[in-house]
Amino acid sequence: MSDPEVDIRPVTDAESGELLTLRRAAFVSEAQIYGDPNIPPLTQTLDELRADLANPEVITLGAWAGHRLVGSIRVLLEGTRATLGRLAVAPDLQGQGIGTQLLLAILPHLPEDTSEVWVFTGRDSVQNLALYEKHGYEHEHDRTVGDLTYAYLRKILGDSAAV
Repeated sequence: MSDPEVDIRPVTDAESGELLTLRRAAFVSEAQIYGDPNIPPLTQTLDELRADLANPEVITLGAWAGHRLVGSIRVLLEGTRATLGRLAVAPDLQGQGIGTQLLLAILPHLPEDTSEVWVFTGRDSVQNLALYEKHGYEHEHDRTVGDLTYAYLRKILGDSAAV
């Protein structure tokens, strides 16, 4: 099966409501895995999301199928480090390659001097971990915050990646 045809581009403030709805729908399954309906993607307000979209150190890409937002990814830029988060795909389209397309689409949007990309996900999110590992991210460490344990993975970019 081929990946669905999607248009990937930065999300604008005018699309913030649609992005909030997508993330909430996509992260319900994560909340169910952990038995916690209060994970950050489900508790973020529209005002907080709009402030995040306006932050020049944050890149948020969306994947559109026609006029429908079907996926998104957020990247925080910190010097030569980028941290991926909030990779979300509409529940009815999960497992069809949209997450992979978003993961790969972010690389050209990173500043040239970005040397490493980090991502974190719940330690029990087996599908997420498999996706990141498949694309060259290596598990570095775990960190527990409250009742949740997050796995942190890293990918080295540039010439050092060949080492």
